[in-house]
Amino acid sequence: MSWQPPSPRVRELIRRGAEIALTPSPDWIAELDAATLAGEARRQIAADPALSAGTRRTNRSNLLFWAASNVRAPGEPVPANDTEAPLAVARDMVRRGLDESALDAYRVGESVAVRMWTQIACTLTTDPEELRELLDVSLRSIAAFVDDTVGAISARMRAERDELTRGTHAERRETVTLLLEGAPITQQRAESRLGYRLRPAHTAAIVWTESPDADLSRLDRAADALAEAAGEPRPLSVIASASTRWLWVHGRPDADRTRAALDHLPDVRAAVGSTAAGVDGFRRSHLDALTTQQMLTRLTSPSRLAFHHEVELVALLTADPERADRFITRTLGKLETAPPELTGTVRVFIEEQCNATRAADRLFTHRNTLLRRLARADQLLPRPLAQHTIEVGTALKVLQWRGRP
Repeated sequence: MSWQPPSPRVRELIRRGAEIALTPSPDWIAELDAATLAGEARRQIAADPALSAGTRRTNRSNLLFWAASNVRAPGEPVPANDTEAPLAVARDMVRRGLDESALDAYRVGESVAVRMWTQIACTLTTDPEELRELLDVSLRSIAAFVDDTVGAISARMRAERDELTRGTHAERRETVTLLLEGAPITQQRAESRLGYRLRPAHTAAIVWTESPDADLSRLDRAADALAEAAGEPRPLSVIASASTRWLWVHGRPDADRTRAALDHLPDVRAAVGSTAAGVDGFRRSHLDALTTQQMLTRLTSPSRLAFHHEVELVALLTADPERADRFITRTLGKLETAPPELTGTVRVFIEEQCNATRAADRLFTHRNTLLRRLARADQLLPRPLAQHTIEVGTALKVLQWRGRP
């Protein structure tokens, strides 16, 4: 593409606009993230916490990279963004089995960025000729930047795919994929390739991080800790992406030991599936762990560890977030926004099978205090607690996993 340098006046306008773009508003960033993660073509990326977090980091990286380049050299061609953020996402996409078609998100992001930049440009000058030249240069610059960046990432994905098709890791990942997809591979053949017995009862887990600066060796330590908590000397671990590990252990990890281990591994999260035997159990437990991971992400839960049996009902209820919100509002009424000591009291009371004495002991409070709180909660609920205990308990569980005490 031929590149005609802009006039000095337009160079100055581009520089001023780029300085504005270096500090984008939260609304712009939210719109950019929503667009690049929306649609059926990007459903797998949006549902995966590591990929969706990586995509959001890449959005910011691309925006700031282009803007910073135009602050330094306004109107000059901007090289491809081959920094760590987009290249890390490329590695993760390949390890998830995605191809270059997943890079369509960059084109969607480009259209949002162009609209944002046009809004900025229109605030910089009222001269039609200056605005025409400014937009002509800068929009061609954005298009060329995205083309070159997508090209660089595509090349990285091809190189990563070549690397993954060689060696023992590729064989393990391929075998696990066959088992998860129900392909016709014999149990004996799969066990031989994995070095892992499939007949006994086992539990799957997903260990991951969403932090761009996390020490990735902590993922392996977390996987080891899960295996130790299950008393498993030979777990099966697969690198699903740079920031995600898939794990299978025989038996079931002890919850207290697992939580204690994660307390020493900042930024690491874990979702643990059900426990079941055989090849079907291998597959089902992983899908349950995946459901648990997706629920934590969907609710933006602060919890760093969740077991499937703890969240199964909440995961089902929140699969449609809008319907879940309506259910909570209809069920809880004014109790939804009540102080934590009130909602927490009701939740514990229900968990203790509506036994006031046990609930008071668990909350370290006097029984009469608990009864007063329950009476206050009844005033806030649309219907008395005794008439819809299950619904209230379920709604409060959703709030708890969202981070409400």
